Amino acid sequence: MTSFDDLLSRAQTLLSTGDRTVLGITGPPAAGKTTLAWRLADALGTRAVVVGMDAFHLAQVELNRLGRAERKGAPDTFDGYGYAHLVRRLSEGVETVYAPEFRREIEEPIAGAVRVPTDVPLVITEGNYLLLDSEPWTSLRPLLADVWYLRPDEDERVERLVNRHRSYGRSLVEAKQRALGSDQRNADLIAPTAIRADLVVENMQLEPFAV
Repeated sequence: MTSFDDLLSRAQTLLSTGDRTVLGITGPPAAGKTTLAWRLADALGTRAVVVGMDAFHLAQVELNRLGRAERKGAPDTFDGYGYAHLVRRLSEGVETVYAPEFRREIEEPIAGAVRVPTDVPLVITEGNYLLLDSEPWTSLRPLLADVWYLRPDEDERVERLVNRHRSYGRSLVEAKQRALGSDQRNADLIAPTAIRADLVVENMQLEPFAV
C-alpha cells in the first residue's frame, strides 16, 4: 500500500528538475484529494502551492440561471476552459499568478486569493476532472508532470461525503440523496479516467487537514 511518505518522496523527486512543475491529484468526490494536496504542501513548505479546480465552480447565481444548481459538481458546472488556461500559465511559470480559491463555508469561489510567484517550483492542483477525456479537460493532461488518482474504499468515501454534506447544514436524508445521486453520477464518470493516471493510490488513510 502506498504511504504518505512514498508520495512525499515522489513529490520531492518532481522538485529536483529545477523547473516549474505541476502535480495533479484526482479522483471521485471525497477521495481525499484536498487533504493530500495540503499535507504535501505543508511538508514541502515554501516549495509548493496548492491551486484547486473547485475554485472554477460557476457562481451559484449562474448555476441557477443555467438550471444546473442541483447538478453542482458535474463537469458543465465549472469554467473548465478557464481552469485549463490557468494551469497552462502555472506550468509555464513565467509570471506571478493570482489564482482563485473555493471557500466551502460560502460555497463560492473567490478571485485572486492564491498567489503563485515564479520561484515556487511545485504547483499541486487537485480536482475531479483532471483526466477526463473530453473538452476542455483533455488539454490538462500534457500540462501535468505527474497525475495521481486516489481510489479509497467506496463505503468510506460515501460516508465521508454524507458527513461533508451534513456539515453544510443538510439533513441526513438530503445528504444521502446528494451523495448517492448527483455525486455518485460524477464518481461513475470519473472512475474510468484512472487508466490515464501515472499512479493509482488505493485505500489511503489520511486525517482531515485544516486548511
